[in-house]
Amino acid sequence: MKTTRILALLFCLLIGHSFVFAQSLEPIKITDDWLAQLEEHIPSPTVKPTNKKKVLVFSKATGFDHWTIPHNIEMLKLFGKKTDAFEIHVGFDIDNFDKKKLKKYDAVVLNNSNPTGPKRDLFYDLLKNYTSLPEEDIVYKAKTYEQNLMDYVKKGGGLMILHGAIVVQNNSKEFSDMTGGSFDYHPKQQQMHIKEVDSKHPLVKAFTGNGFIHVDEPYFFKNSYFNYNFRPLLYFEVDTIEDVKHEPSNNINYVAWIKRYGKGRVFYSSPSHNAQSLEHPELLQFLMDGLQYVTGDLKADDSPMQRPN
Repeated sequence: MKTTRILALLFCLLIGHSFVFAQSLEPIKITDDWLAQLEEHIPSPTVKPTNKKKVLVFSKATGFDHWTIPHNIEMLKLFGKKTDAFEIHVGFDIDNFDKKKLKKYDAVVLNNSNPTGPKRDLFYDLLKNYTSLPEEDIVYKAKTYEQNLMDYVKKGGGLMILHGAIVVQNNSKEFSDMTGGSFDYHPKQQQMHIKEVDSKHPLVKAFTGNGFIHVDEPYFFKNSYFNYNFRPLLYFEVDTIEDVKHEPSNNINYVAWIKRYGKGRVFYSSPSHNAQSLEHPELLQFLMDGLQYVTGDLKADDSPMQRPN
């Protein structure tokens, strides 16, 4: 393991990527200087948008409060400001998942909006915490909001899921079928080398065949993940990760993918837990490309992969 980490560091230095040390990954304050630095790294759209896309960025969590939620909001707002490709609307209220309100948007971004346990049901949590409805009504309305979002995507809406938001409806088989998987667990934060599955795929061209090295939570998945009903984009090699519970036979763990769901498109990126990773211009390009994919402007092969042996 130690040899692997040394080699990874040498590789990172050789290809000129900025290296992020684990001890530096304390929460970053959003200051004018930080915003100015981030703005400098905001890329141009890979393809010219057909029109400005309306995007809902839903950013309310009831479980673990990822400190990067406001940083991701600023990143996405800059995507709109710098490119004129997106009209970003930030939302925190559950009524954003009303059918009529969802119809206003070309895509929804779930920004680390993860719920608490054991239900792992964001809509239930929001209704329980912020309404006085009786339990029976909460259960019914939570299921309705979940179905509204699935119907929205199935009918052609885009869905972008950032990091911890894969947990939104973690115990729902139907929701997992749409997203491509559910959260299982993650070992401690650690340095990892994320690699492209297919360096020629248009969604990963930003990494130029080198992937990128950063400090993150190594996410592992369950439920629909093992159907491999998605087009994988990024992965890490499991034998380079510490504290893994179960090592897969093929040593591969996918951490980003795209997929079709009905007429809609889904993009999931596990990177990143830390705002320091936004210092990688290639990651910003990757995320913008993902947003252009779910809004329909960036065309890419999203056919399901073949099940590994």
